[in-house]
Amino acid sequence: MNSERPNVEDRPRRLKRFVFGTTTGSLSTFLERRGVYVALAIVVLISALLSPAFYKFSNILNVLRAAAVLGIVSIGQTIVILGGGIDLSVGAVMGTVAIFISEFTGGSDDYVAIAIPGCLLIGVIVGWLNGLLTTKRNIPPFVATLGMLIFVEGVRFAYTRGVISGRPAPFVRVLASIIGPIPIPVVIMAISAVLIGIMLKKTPFGRQLYAVGGNRETARFSGINVERVTIITYVLCGLFAAVAGLLLSGYIGYGDRYLGRGFDLDSIAAVVVGGTSFAGGRGGIGGTIAGVLLLTALFNIVLILNLQVHYQLILKGIVMIGAVMVYSMQMQLKE
Repeated sequence: MNSERPNVEDRPRRLKRFVFGTTTGSLSTFLERRGVYVALAIVVLISALLSPAFYKFSNILNVLRAAAVLGIVSIGQTIVILGGGIDLSVGAVMGTVAIFISEFTGGSDDYVAIAIPGCLLIGVIVGWLNGLLTTKRNIPPFVATLGMLIFVEGVRFAYTRGVISGRPAPFVRVLASIIGPIPIPVVIMAISAVLIGIMLKKTPFGRQLYAVGGNRETARFSGINVERVTIITYVLCGLFAAVAGLLLSGYIGYGDRYLGRGFDLDSIAAVVVGGTSFAGGRGGIGGTIAGVLLLTALFNIVLILNLQVHYQLILKGIVMIGAVMVYSMQMQLKE
C-alpha cells in the first residue's frame, strides 16, 4: 500500500479540477470556443430591451453593412495575428484606396476596369512591404506597420495636398449597395470568411500558418519557410484592407482623407474579442466574425440611444480589457 502523502502543491490544481470539471480546462475550453457567441447573444438581447428600434429592418441593414466592412478587414487582420504579427496599416490602406478610386474614376465607370485592380495592387504592395520589413529586416511588426501607416498617409497627403476631388465610380457604389434584402458587402464578407476558413483548416498553408504562430523556431526546424508564410499573411491582409476600402468608399459615396481611420484598432479588437490569441497560433475566422458583430452591435446601440460618440471609445476599451481578462483566465484554468 502506498503511504506517500499527496503533494501539497497539487491541492490548488486538484481543487480547480473539482470546481471546473475533471477534463482539462473544461470552462476554459467553453470560454475559448463559445464565449464570444454568448456575449453577442447577451448584447443583442440587451440592445433590444434598451431600444426596440434596434430590431427595425432598416437598422439591422445598417448594422450588417457596417459590420461587413469591418469584417472584411478583420479577416485579413486575423490571418496576420494567427501568424504572430499585427498590422496597424490597414486603415491607411483603406483610406488610400478610397481616395484613389475617387480621384482616378471621377465618378465614371470608364476607367473602373483599371482602377479596381490598381486599388487591390496598392493593398498587395503595402502588405508585401510590411512582410519584408518584419522578415528581412527583423523589425517588430508593431513598429514596421506603424511606420508603414505613417508613410502611406504621408504619400497620400503629398499627392492630394489635402484636397480631395471626385466620387467613386457607380460600379463601386453598386458593390456597396443592397440587392433585395441582403447588402452586397455582407455577401462578400461571408464568401471571404468561408474561403479563408477553408484555407486555414484544410490546406497545407493553413497548417503552416498555425505552426508559425505557435512557435516560429519549431516551425522553422520542421522545414516550414517561415518568412514566406509571414509575407503571404501580410499580403493577404493588405488585399482585404483594399477590398474593405473600396466598399467603404462606395458606401460613403465620396473620397475623404479620414476614411479608414479607426479600422486598425477596431479590427484588432474584433480579432482578439473573437478568441484569436495575440501570441498567434490559436483562433479562427468564425470567432472574428462574431467579434465584429459584437462590436458593431455595441456601437449601434450607442447611436440609437443618442449617446455621444466618445462612448464608443469607452466601449472599445471595456471590450478589449474584458477580452484580455478572459484570455488570462483561460490560461490560468489550463495550468
